[in-house]
Amino acid sequence: MMTDAELIRKSLDGELAAFNTIVWRWQPAIYRFALRFLGDSEDARDVTQKIFIKVYKNLRSLHDPERFSAWIYRIAVNMCKDERKRHRKHEFLPIENIDKNASRAHAASAPDRNSPAERMHREDLQRLLNDALARLPEAQRTVIIMKEFQELKFREIAEILGISENTVKSRMYYGLDALRKIFAIWNIDKEVIHYEL
Repeated sequence: MMTDAELIRKSLDGELAAFNTIVWRWQPAIYRFALRFLGDSEDARDVTQKIFIKVYKNLRSLHDPERFSAWIYRIAVNMCKDERKRHRKHEFLPIENIDKNASRAHAASAPDRNSPAERMHREDLQRLLNDALARLPEAQRTVIIMKEFQELKFREIAEILGISENTVKSRMYYGLDALRKIFAIWNIDKEVIHYEL
């Protein structure tokens, strides 16, 4: 299998199939990132498409194809931030303003993974998690999504965001602490959501 760097070089030589392979390879991860960041599947699909258009148009500006991962995530972060500002769907809310009744329909423990209610339960948890993430400051939310859901290393996140690893770890710590407080206010047991976060 060709590396990203090899595919990029072929794309720059005019091989459209090589760029299509890059899109095929990266689209799921970029979509998942956008979905977590924006909290809306339609917005995530739209911004993912815009990200790959921007990648295609700016591929020649990538001086080191070996650093494609950091480059595409940097584009994704910036475009998701722009999209969020444009829509203003989720304003940052201090933890003190969180509705204590927002936990809605979740039980004290997760349902049997094989039960018919599992899919609905997981969808409820996804909505709750997206809502909780939307309430975090953008810097903390970005780091948590990259580390917990994209499974990037601290050094990779630091490179993408242009900050130190210690700053990444600090944002992660404060963000996770804020999420724990949100879940406590919503009366969500850690066991209920442990397989989501």
